[in-house]
Parts: sequence; C-alpha cells; structure tokens
Amino acid sequence: MIEFWHNPRCSKSRQGLALLEEKGAALRVRRYLDEPPSRAELTAAWEALGRPPVAEMMRTKDAAFKEAGLDGKDDAALLDAMAANPALIERPLAIRDGRAVIGRPPERLLDLL
Repeated sequence: MIEFWHNPRCSKSRQGLALLEEKGAALRVRRYLDEPPSRAELTAAWEALGRPPVAEMMRTKDAAFKEAGLDGKDDAALLDAMAANPALIERPLAIRDGRAVIGRPPERLLDLL
C-alpha cells in the first residue's frame, strides 16, 4: 500500500495520483493539509527518502518558507517547521515499505511500484 500525501490544488500532485491510479497501485490518499503529519511521521518520511537534507522535502521557493526565515536552519528546525505548517511540505510525497519519493516529476512515483 502506498501512502500518498496529496494536495488536490497542486497540478503535480493530481498528475502523480492519476499516474499511480492508472497503474493500479493500492493507495491510501492523505490530504496532508487536512490531516497534517506529526513530527515523528515527517522524520520517518525523511528517513524513507534516504535522509537527504531536509530542505529537499520542502517548498523552499514558497513565500511561507522565506517569511518563516528558514533558510540556513538545521534539519531539526526544518522538520519542526513542517510539523507546524504542513503547507511547507513538497508535494506529492509517496511512501511504501520504508521507501519514499517526492513526485517531481510525477514519473518518479513509479519507483515505488
């Protein structure tokens, strides 16, 4: 089962969801803005991504990132910021069996199949 962190207002997220559905993937769609992940869930997702710099799983070009003064912050501070404001999470993010990918481009999601 793939857990798909989805924002229906995002075109890449919609494309990624459609791609996985087209491939017949078993999905649990989580609208992460309505059901925000906890700090522990964000840490688990980061680990499943292979522990890259946390900023790679964030919308660093978004005004909210800049307004929060997050540039140059350490990984712990960035995880805390995403827990407090899930709109900072890059989308879509998909997790399966301890592995995760960010669907940019959406075709990257196929790595979980």
